[in-house]
Amino acid sequence: MPNFNRVQIIGRLGKDPEKRTTRNGTAYAVFSVAVDRRWKGRDGSPKNETDWFNVEAWGKLGEICLSYLSKGRLVFLEGRLRTDRYEHEGETRYFTKVIANHMQMLDRQVKESGEAEEESEEMIADEPLEEAEEE
Repeated sequence: MPNFNRVQIIGRLGKDPEKRTTRNGTAYAVFSVAVDRRWKGRDGSPKNETDWFNVEAWGKLGEICLSYLSKGRLVFLEGRLRTDRYEHEGETRYFTKVIANHMQMLDRQVKESGEAEEESEEMIADEPLEEAEEE
């Protein structure tokens, strides 16, 4: 049976994307996305829970994310999950992140002049994605 690893999320950026660089000089974008889940409790009261996803975008897609995304932007992301590990005080720790290969902005960004920019744009990584080296 073939393996399959794909994730799709729609949410808002928690802060502006940050540019990071690997030891060999490859730049990539790092940001977090909040996905809200809403439902009614047994008593009928509204409930809300937020899941946070750490995201990396590489290559041209990373450049686009750094240029166009900002805190609060609503985005659709598609990619794969990757779990990394590191040692901290002799203990192995694991963390999972989304390696994005597709991004679509779902809202209009408001310019400082108060004008809305163009409708949502869709961005797809058109080159193989590089990944960070262990640091």
